[in-house]
Amino acid sequence: MKRAGVAFSVAAIAAASAYFLVPADSAEPTAKPPVSAAQAAREEAKDRAEQERAEDDKVIAGLPAGLAAPEKKELAQRIVASAHQSTLNWRTLYGSIEDLEDGRGYTAGVAGFCTGTHDLLALVEHYTETHPDNGLARYLPALREVDGTDSHEGLDPGFTAAWKAEAKLPAFRRAQDEHRDRVSFDPAVRLAKLDGLGTLGQFVYYDALIFHGPDAGPEGFYGLRERALRGADTPAEGGSEKAYLDAFLDIRRTAMATEHTDTSRVDTAQRRFLNEGNLRLETPLEWAVYGDTYKVP
Repeated sequence: MKRAGVAFSVAAIAAASAYFLVPADSAEPTAKPPVSAAQAAREEAKDRAEQERAEDDKVIAGLPAGLAAPEKKELAQRIVASAHQSTLNWRTLYGSIEDLEDGRGYTAGVAGFCTGTHDLLALVEHYTETHPDNGLARYLPALREVDGTDSHEGLDPGFTAAWKAEAKLPAFRRAQDEHRDRVSFDPAVRLAKLDGLGTLGQFVYYDALIFHGPDAGPEGFYGLRERALRGADTPAEGGSEKAYLDAFLDIRRTAMATEHTDTSRVDTAQRRFLNEGNLRLETPLEWAVYGDTYKVP
């Protein structure tokens, strides 16, 4: 859903003009405006954002649950797990951690949190706020240093063992679920619904947000979406859902191929669902990732 740019209010501009046009040597004391033009603009932007969010909430409240329905959310985690760790049992992945040599450092946990893409750091920071004595807290300085890189400096040799040990605790498992939902699942589903996409489209956004990260850069999820919007209209804009998702997947596939990353999660999974016309992501499903075939009855 496209938003209009933020503009200064007429009242704010008038207040600013009056303030700066008073002669410096005037005998009359100049009364300072109670609110600066910049402050007025910030308040107006905040009010507009809150109003738009409230309007969006009303739109979403009237829509089907889609991927947020419990059985569909479970299905989404299973499909993602097939691409991340070649399994449908995503609940076995809380303690998983390895360097996939994709430039993102260590990839760990149920949503593939990475030491090089900020999300793993954010997870550990948030978890440490409520569990300050956890076994990962001592690695926070190193995690901050390697954020944005593929470096292991300060993490080896103990970080992987510490992650696996912490992942045995229910509190850290809940923290992983909550962080996944807060950073990836909920924003992806919300934005997809506002773009007029059904359950498959919501999953397409979710998987892309997990893989590419919540980045507005050209290779981040929000950057990929902006490029797709320039080439095709969303259903909310009157466009074809299939045509828009085709455009989004084309752009995403190119980004993945540029990184020399396997693109089967697009080619033989999501594109397959789309070509079959399964916009509701209904079961039974069959797909392939990395040459392995998966089925959900």
